[in-house]
Amino acid sequence: MLPAVFSDRMRRLLGAEFDAFLASYDRPRNTALRRNPALPGPALPQFCGERVAWEPNGFYLLPDTRPGLSPLHDAGLFYLQEPSAMAPARLLDAQPGERVLDLCAAPGGKSTQLAAAMRGQGLLVCNELHPKRARILASNLERWGATNALVLNEHPARLAERFPAFFDRILVDAPCSGEGMFRKEDAAVADWSEETVRMCADRQAEILRSAAQMLAPGGRLVYSTCTFAPEENEGSVSRLLRGRPDFSVETVDAPWFDRGRPEWLDDPAPGLEHTFRLWPHKLRGEGHYAAVLRRAEIGARGDIPQQRLVPLPDAVRDFLRLLGTDRTHGLAFGETWYLPPAELPALDGLHVLNAGLRLGEVRRGRFVPAHALAHGLTVGARSLSYPADAPETAAYLRGETLPGDAEGWVVICADGCPLGWAKGAGGVLKNHYPKGLRRLK
Repeated sequence: MLPAVFSDRMRRLLGAEFDAFLASYDRPRNTALRRNPALPGPALPQFCGERVAWEPNGFYLLPDTRPGLSPLHDAGLFYLQEPSAMAPARLLDAQPGERVLDLCAAPGGKSTQLAAAMRGQGLLVCNELHPKRARILASNLERWGATNALVLNEHPARLAERFPAFFDRILVDAPCSGEGMFRKEDAAVADWSEETVRMCADRQAEILRSAAQMLAPGGRLVYSTCTFAPEENEGSVSRLLRGRPDFSVETVDAPWFDRGRPEWLDDPAPGLEHTFRLWPHKLRGEGHYAAVLRRAEIGARGDIPQQRLVPLPDAVRDFLRLLGTDRTHGLAFGETWYLPPAELPALDGLHVLNAGLRLGEVRRGRFVPAHALAHGLTVGARSLSYPADAPETAAYLRGETLPGDAEGWVVICADGCPLGWAKGAGGVLKNHYPKGLRRLK
């Protein structure tokens, strides 16, 4: 049951379209996954139907399939993501070698999408304000195999102080009233109110102001929500444009989406008709909004000191050479070593969850690889692959020891896609799959 005030507002705004909009709530939801282009595994025909038009790696799921139960999901071969939610990161169009910020990044769907586009090159900063959600974000990026991601747990205003005019591209998938998720989440309906809409619009204005401060001259910013409320969509963008005349709406070719509705505001800023609305009665996805903004090339690009790196311990360097990587310097947080992304800014005073690729720890002179390292580097001969549906694969995910002649550290794979580490000795492979990820059966 939709909130009556919400229905009345949508009927007033949509007019003749309202009946089609309302009927969309009676149709089955569209579910999808996005394949990891960095992994060589299977084409996933057992799960996938048509391609998502606006995301080359996105596919609608076939009915009655549960890909989240597949070991290939644990291996990072795909990310389960609502189809419309794939649009903002595609509109941002991040490129390898750039400085990119995902400001409100949890749980990580859009961050992994940006990581795929960047192909491990450049700096991807993924931030989440709430600590628990930030940990989920870091875990999803590790499973995806992202090697160039700096994961932070900070308030946007504090980041704006640290990174003025620093980023080439910024994604702001803002917290919102969630009206576009009513068909998907009962909690979104229960939590909705007009006061929530107003509160979200105020919060979005603050977040957007911080994001604008961090965008370099000539840079691109994509603002998105999963709500229909004009106050949170065209209204939030209009307020930013009024306060920042160096920003404008960029015209982007995206024929799958409907236009923005400046006529729903009393005093709209120019260009809002070139923003995008994704309607559940017009495409196979939930309700979203997205605006592509460009900052004028006025002023200087921000530059801040880079993080000083230190030589990697011999045990770490020797292990990396076994994997075909000859890196000499890295970064340590406590006992844990990282390979940081390029142009890593100074991290002093920031709450850092991940600073690139987590390598592992040196214990009593011996290197113990981190789970993230199994996903983040091509391990070649240091791997042992089983079919995804093999009993050995299921046993490994339960945390069981496997038989095997390999000696030393090896990565256990499912259909060639990495699951995690095992250590071979004496004809057995001791399981090092993280206990928190293990399956019960």
